[in-house]
Amino acid sequence: MGKGKTVKTGQVVRALGLMSGTSMDGIDAAVVETDGAERLVFGPTAYRPYSSAEREILRAAQGRWPGAPGVAEAQAVVLAAHAEIAAGFEGIDLVGFHGQTLAHDPRGRGTHQVGDGSELARALGVPVVWDFRSADVRLGGEGAPLAPFFHWALARHLGEAGPVAFLNLGGVGNVSWVDPSCPAPEAPGACLAFDTGPANGPLDELLLARRGVPCDRDGALAAEGVPDAEVLKAFAEHPYFFRVPPKSLDRNDFAALLDQVAGLSDADAAATLTAAAALAVARAEEHFPRPPSRVIVGGGGRRNPTLMAMIAAGLAVPIVAAEDAGLDGDMLEAQAFAWLAVRVLRGLPTSGPGTTGVAAPVGGGTLSRP
Repeated sequence: MGKGKTVKTGQVVRALGLMSGTSMDGIDAAVVETDGAERLVFGPTAYRPYSSAEREILRAAQGRWPGAPGVAEAQAVVLAAHAEIAAGFEGIDLVGFHGQTLAHDPRGRGTHQVGDGSELARALGVPVVWDFRSADVRLGGEGAPLAPFFHWALARHLGEAGPVAFLNLGGVGNVSWVDPSCPAPEAPGACLAFDTGPANGPLDELLLARRGVPCDRDGALAAEGVPDAEVLKAFAEHPYFFRVPPKSLDRNDFAALLDQVAGLSDADAAATLTAAAALAVARAEEHFPRPPSRVIVGGGGRRNPTLMAMIAAGLAVPIVAAEDAGLDGDMLEAQAFAWLAVRVLRGLPTSGPGTTGVAAPVGGGTLSRP
């Protein structure tokens, strides 16, 4: 980790992105060399899992706002774990620090990511960009998802000629429809993005509660079961699917799903929750401005062949795992926050009307220097 570097705007920056998602399994870290616009070169990556004790502290603080019980303990875990993984990288000019989302209520209390970037900057001796979402929410946006502008850059990096979609299957699913022929990600028609619905979150909770394991590895349990048609019918009628994007979810917006599968066998419950995640993606396709050439899938869900097969069956266009497109599906979001940090440094927009519903393109993020 570099110490006390001064970074000039406009130059190529070696940025480290740190991302801990809604699944709360651990921290992804990825280096990107970029100017936040045209240049995009991928560097080393790392992963730091949360221990079971750390995960319990984070889970206990879910849904809580600043000052509530358990939040200070969660903040301490997040800061220590992020400082630990970041310290393993050399020659870093800038850090993009997402923090851990505890609560997200863009139409009410706002958004809450625990983790103080100013403390991390002091610990690392490197400038840190953090609090990426608050400015967007203050200006009327949803504050999520924030990776779409990076997905536009990825589409250009891949040489895509026309629209392509990027689907992330974390605890919650989100999708970016991007047109790389547009001159910039904030240009009209360049990006449309929104949360699709629950993805791995409910399924992971089911497996943890019933079998004491963190996930349905390889979709094996769901493959043994039969989805419950009545549960899926009610799920498809959830008001969220009828809202026009951009739109975003909190991890708990579909919490009733777990109650609805409580009476099912383990296999049928897993099959139903997997089918619900796939159905949410199919409903998302209805909102695309025009068909993309393909859907590129990142996040942990791409490793679940049962989920991937269900999604493929519900879509009218091909889907491919990120690796089949030449990308690292585990690190796309960490890479995104490295790239976004450089955008913040340069004063460039990080979200816009088509991605979060904010009234005009806005640059989020707070820059803290050591």
